[in-house]
Amino acid sequence: MVVGRRAVVLGGSVAGLCAAGAVAPFFDEVLVLERDSLPAGADHRRGVPQSKHPHFLLNSGRRSIEALFPGFEQALLEAGGQLLNASLNTAYCEAEGWAPRKRGSMTMIYGSRIMIERVLRDKVAQVSNVTVREQVGIRGIQTVDGGTPDGRVTGVRVQGTSRTEELIEADLVIDAMGRGSAVTSWLAAAGWEEPPVRSLDAKVGYTSMWLQLPKQRPETWWWEHMAIMPSQDKGAHPPEHDFLVNFFPIEGDRAIACMGAWGLELPKDTDDFVAAARKIRTPAFAAAMDLCEEISEVHHTRSTGNKWRRFDLMKNPPLGLFVIGDSICAFNPFYAQGISSAARSALLLAEKIRGNNTLDRRFLTEFLTAQRKSLSVPWMLAMARDQGYEHATGTEVVAPWRRRISAASVWPVFNLISTAGREDPVVEDHFARVFNLDESMSEMLRSPRFLAGLLRHKIKMMLGLAKLPRAFDIAQDPPGTDYTEDQPVAASESGVAA
Repeated sequence: MVVGRRAVVLGGSVAGLCAAGAVAPFFDEVLVLERDSLPAGADHRRGVPQSKHPHFLLNSGRRSIEALFPGFEQALLEAGGQLLNASLNTAYCEAEGWAPRKRGSMTMIYGSRIMIERVLRDKVAQVSNVTVREQVGIRGIQTVDGGTPDGRVTGVRVQGTSRTEELIEADLVIDAMGRGSAVTSWLAAAGWEEPPVRSLDAKVGYTSMWLQLPKQRPETWWWEHMAIMPSQDKGAHPPEHDFLVNFFPIEGDRAIACMGAWGLELPKDTDDFVAAARKIRTPAFAAAMDLCEEISEVHHTRSTGNKWRRFDLMKNPPLGLFVIGDSICAFNPFYAQGISSAARSALLLAEKIRGNNTLDRRFLTEFLTAQRKSLSVPWMLAMARDQGYEHATGTEVVAPWRRRISAASVWPVFNLISTAGREDPVVEDHFARVFNLDESMSEMLRSPRFLAGLLRHKIKMMLGLAKLPRAFDIAQDPPGTDYTEDQPVAASESGVAA
């Protein structure tokens, strides 16, 4: 079913590539306009500075991209991605120490952002009616009847390497230019109201270094991924204990060492990064780094505020325009929601077009409503954590009493869910579905069985009846005993079980 002659996608990153795949079956031609010169292989580029940091592709994102580009997951694995069982293959350090290792229901494909984009570009290149134009600057949009019920975006003004401005007419324009998109300003200049903006910036920063893994790893290095949660100790401790830390596996037998924090200073060069690693609350992180070869400089990012442009609240949102990815809703990258949210919006657009034969006002309203529901799932998760910080700014800052409740409850609740999930498959399933954006946090918290599972596990812990050890000494290497089959605690580990 063809609904238009040409669709133009602004931006050739993950959101733009997914959007191109979503609308390709419904247009004679899809044109993707990208500012950068795109690398032939998996390499960094100016327009995606966050590619130097770890990226999770959540299950809902994996499924969405697979639906848009069949064979995507297999291509990721062939490119070097690693399909791992998240709980079995991760050395996970919680508030009280190393969590007992146990197989869970959730799997993930680990790999770098640059690999994900390269595989996506290869998939897009196989779609015959999609063309990607590189080194194109977007200079503005063409519109008619701005701000009225009939107002529409009809094209874009661009400038290529020749420096000559060109008008490209389109039946549909998709904004996937990211956080810095100027489309809302161009709409305002053409007569539309700017969409209301919801925001919350908890001053998160993160810093990363790429490492080549050693050819020979110690026997104690059973894990592929190491994750260290911030300390919850209220007493005096080094600021590095409040870092959220990852030793993240990627393709090419490499890893990304990453530290992040809310409102704290982070290392910005190699010497400071190595020094900070030695102050993390467990020595295992620095010990792992010591066995690796440093293959990059330190990369630091602070553009991490949550920002949602509410096009669904505009009186007359423009026809002929759809906005996805960070252009409409950008999240704190700590929560690994951006790629998956963009892919979900793209798939939603494809599904909505397939059920209609015209991109009229009714269609736009239905899509914006469905997109709002989709985005509200990750948005609620981001708010639950970031609203607990006194230094946070934005429209979603809450009253001091609510902030104190959030700050005091989020980590303890998270810890309880995590420990209960290792012994209760229903709790684990709910948590995995929320983590992967398949279920909202409010849906999880309304489940009587989920709440009963938490209460039962809390009582079992108080009575000393929990099946698994609670935690292991963080001063030691993470224990590798697999408790999947309720195996007994190994003799060398029983002395440090909490």
